[in-house]
Amino acid sequence: MATSQFFTLVSLFLSFSSLAFAEKCHPNDKKALLKIKKDLNNAYDFVSWDPKTDCCEWNSVECDEKTNRITTIDISNSDLKLPMPASIGDLPFLESLTFHKTNLTGQIPIAITKLTKLTFLDLRWNFLSGPVPSFLSQLKNLNYIGLSFNNFSGSIPPSLSRLPKLGGLLLDRNKLTGSIPESFADFREKDFYLYLSHNQLSGTIPRRLGHANFTWFDVSRNRLEGDISFLFGKNKSINTADFSRNKLQFDMSKMEFPESLRNLNLNHNKIYGSLPQGLAKIELISLNVSYNRLCGRIPVGGRLQELDYTAYFHNRCLCGAPLPDCK
Repeated sequence: MATSQFFTLVSLFLSFSSLAFAEKCHPNDKKALLKIKKDLNNAYDFVSWDPKTDCCEWNSVECDEKTNRITTIDISNSDLKLPMPASIGDLPFLESLTFHKTNLTGQIPIAITKLTKLTFLDLRWNFLSGPVPSFLSQLKNLNYIGLSFNNFSGSIPPSLSRLPKLGGLLLDRNKLTGSIPESFADFREKDFYLYLSHNQLSGTIPRRLGHANFTWFDVSRNRLEGDISFLFGKNKSINTADFSRNKLQFDMSKMEFPESLRNLNLNHNKIYGSLPQGLAKIELISLNVSYNRLCGRIPVGGRLQELDYTAYFHNRCLCGAPLPDCK
């Protein structure tokens, strides 16, 4: 082989090798990620975020296989103790953002509204404070918002109901006050999960919410009053409902339940009347109506007699298995 041919082959090999190992990460995304790292005080969690390497290979991030743009940030079980950096908004292709158990502080920055492709937002188990931002309603592609276990205060912004694709809203274990927005009747996803427990919500649940269809509805440990029977019915698809430890007061006798209901918790309220016969016709996994003002015989059938007596005790005059028989 001639010398010139040899060098030509070597040159081609080096050229192809260079292409094979070319950096995939978009330079604008790399710049944004390095700014995020700096804003978070170069925490140890970002040790792999080395400017000399391809950011698509860094820990806690993912790139789209076709566009090579950053689509996911997932930072969990960290100890940042800093506010979420506004620089997070400089990743225009981000679809999923998670800061879970990272001790974030302060408020959610408005710069997050630049993430127009965002579908998943998980900020649970932090020390975020201030109001739940109404500007989250600008992120029209969101299908999940997780803000549980934080220090959010004030009322729930009604504007969240403008999110057309939202299927899960987790605001439980905060310091929220006021009432549940009537506009929450406008959520349209078939399987909607609403978690509002362990707050300081008050007032009655708006009757308009009876026109919505929730799969999971948890408002336990609040200060809610009035009637909730309109949230049920044979045409509903609710699976789990927890209204325990509120101040609800209504007659349960004529309530109707969907076949989909599996878990119902009404303990520690002021509910009166009798247990509807319909409870014996559905495949309940759990039921708790203790600490109310119910009377009458526990309906026979289904799993009602298999439940522990603690599911029924501390009522005015309930009787029948598993409680003592009626006289």
